[in-house]
Amino acid sequence: MGNKTVRSFLLPVVALVVFVGLWQAVCAVFSIKTFTLPAPSAIAVSMYDDSAILWKQVLSTAYLAFVGLVLGVVIGIAVGIFLHVVPLLREALSPMLVLSQNIPLIALGPLLMIWFGFGWTPKLILLVLVSFFPVALSMLVGLRQSEPHLREYLDMIGASRWEMLIRLEFPGALTYFFSGLRIAATYVVSSALVAEWLGANKGIGYYLKLNSNGFDQPGVFGSIVCVVALSLLFYYSAVIAERLIIRWRPRSKGEWKGAAE
Repeated sequence: MGNKTVRSFLLPVVALVVFVGLWQAVCAVFSIKTFTLPAPSAIAVSMYDDSAILWKQVLSTAYLAFVGLVLGVVIGIAVGIFLHVVPLLREALSPMLVLSQNIPLIALGPLLMIWFGFGWTPKLILLVLVSFFPVALSMLVGLRQSEPHLREYLDMIGASRWEMLIRLEFPGALTYFFSGLRIAATYVVSSALVAEWLGANKGIGYYLKLNSNGFDQPGVFGSIVCVVALSLLFYYSAVIAERLIIRWRPRSKGEWKGAAE
């Protein structure tokens, strides 16, 4: 592990430790009430006391977010490829894709529950709507960025439209796909929280709602900590998957220098 890699890991950790330390000190020096702003120590105690319950809620939210993300990614890839292959539909439906992302989740969630009940279906639809758009948009952009001379070469040897897609366009779009996947992985957890808040009997959103209604501020902040940690887990899982799958991506000079160090 190079010095640059160690530094990029340690600096955020040090910054986080300093921030938490200042937070704890401010709460202690100014005697801030727990009801107003709980100290990190109070949040940690609350999370420890509720660890058994909290762990079950985290697993429930993680499972819901994972299933929603997988479905959103599959649909996003299919939509991106379909709109790329059929330009007329791309021009007709692209504004509708953008429009789908401008509907507030807090307004759409209750409607979905009226239409589909209080089970998994409305929650999954909500998560799919959030996660498929960045993947579809990234795929749509990436599929159009293939090398012109390689396209001309495949045309010369008589490659079909399907072979052009599989051999050239799709591999070239993978870097764009993972950019969209990272965005989707970040937002899907917070969207699962909203879905559980609106109607669920388990999950971090449900746990957060209970603590908020009970004016348990350490429990509320503990829920936020879990959501942030889960979002980071999803995000870095997407980053690791990208590094494992796209091994052929050329490194920049800075990356080569960092690896050498």
